[in-house]
Amino acid sequence: MPVKFIAIPRKDPANPAAAPRYYPRTKSSGVIEVRQLMERIAEMSTLSSADIVIVLEALLQVIPQYIAEGKIVRLGALGSFRLSLQGEGVDTPETLSAKHIKSHRILFRPGREFRKALKTIQYRKAAK
Repeated sequence: MPVKFIAIPRKDPANPAAAPRYYPRTKSSGVIEVRQLMERIAEMSTLSSADIVIVLEALLQVIPQYIAEGKIVRLGALGSFRLSLQGEGVDTPETLSAKHIKSHRILFRPGREFRKALKTIQYRKAAK
């Protein structure tokens, strides 16, 4: 099934007087909850839904712990998670400190098999 997209107008900040240009943005077709994932995985394996919940709960606990230690967490073909920082620039490396960090986020980089699967995605413009 193709991924639907819509047209989103955006103005050019360098030229506010210019007409907006339209860019594609995905249109969600719904949300898959953990229970649905568990049921699908249980159908594909010899694991029960309860076993899968235990593994997911454990991942939820240990991945943030390792990221907080400065580690990159690789989950094989699925991909990896790492911490990224946003902050203020300073004039010299000696004056840079933790107070210059304004926020952080987690970056996910898909693994080779995941990227390969993503290459098969097809797109279709959504009806208004």
